[in-house]
Amino acid sequence: MAPNAFLNRLGIEHPILLAPMAGSGGTPELAAAVSNAGGQGAWGGAYANPDEIAAAIRRIRQLTSRPFNINLFAGGYDSDRKVDPQPMLDIMRQAHARLGLPPPVLPPVPANPFDEQFAAVLEERPPVFSFTFGMPSSEQIAMLKKRGIAVSGTATTVDEARRLAQAGVDAIVAQGAEAGAHRGSFAAPFEDSMIPVATLVRDICASVALPVIASGGIMDGRDVAAAMKLGAAAVQLGTAFLPCPESGAPAVYKRALLEAKNDTTVITRAFSGRPARGIANTFIAMVAGNEQAILPFRQQNDLTRPMRNAAGRLGDAGFISLWAGQGVARSRAMPAVELVRTLVDESSIVEVARP
Repeated sequence: MAPNAFLNRLGIEHPILLAPMAGSGGTPELAAAVSNAGGQGAWGGAYANPDEIAAAIRRIRQLTSRPFNINLFAGGYDSDRKVDPQPMLDIMRQAHARLGLPPPVLPPVPANPFDEQFAAVLEERPPVFSFTFGMPSSEQIAMLKKRGIAVSGTATTVDEARRLAQAGVDAIVAQGAEAGAHRGSFAAPFEDSMIPVATLVRDICASVALPVIASGGIMDGRDVAAAMKLGAAAVQLGTAFLPCPESGAPAVYKRALLEAKNDTTVITRAFSGRPARGIANTFIAMVAGNEQAILPFRQQNDLTRPMRNAAGRLGDAGFISLWAGQGVARSRAMPAVELVRTLVDESSIVEVARP
């Protein structure tokens, strides 16, 4: 696959970017493995404190000398929305009982930690910084670029892509409707932003003069080649890398991905309070019909964390957030380095076969 200016600028060999997965799935080891394979690794620090972010960046640097990306949530907190917590606590009490846990305790409504996290990123100067759920200020983006840090932001619509371009980003991640995990929408309700990745990439490429990174349901080389043909400078994959041994996803989560025979994913707010795509399971069914009881992001996320952690330890897939894209049935298990090479080989075959 021929190199392009975007890859050359970032100093990466292949247009394969790891999605920055906040939580257990993303690890410094996975990020470094993808970078060492010639792609671009990534680590999601949205749930980490500044010291943890600094430690992760230093760990990745110990494992690779190649470029990598650090990601934060630049918005999405809904702290002003008032919800009676009792109905959700009642649901959680049932879930805890099934897992042998004590009754749930309502966590406080957390403050948005972005500014403190951002300061740690500036201090450590990773090669690439990306964000989702909103936008940093133009001043913050300028601070990143002054330190030589490349910047990309997530868009789920052309309007969001234009806003990102005006703010001064270097590249845009086009998150299609097929993408697993949280929706990155910030300028309109997510229901109005469920655009297939092929359409979104094509339309953003036609509207914004910046490199576009295709994200959503991309699992194999044929998907990579199709996205590049539409004008994408690179692709971003998350679900495809979760079964890798370097991923920190619980074993039961990896099994659920590998055993998926078709797309059983749904969009739910049950686990975090924010719309996200994952495999349908017991807890999502328990919350169905009671969506008005869901607490704001990320109070809901903090409330469900003990349940999710316990379910991971116990091997119970019914109470874990099984984030996955619509291509989940094509998941495969192999080391990250091998997966990058396989994606490159498969996409090259498609390129050669094209008339």
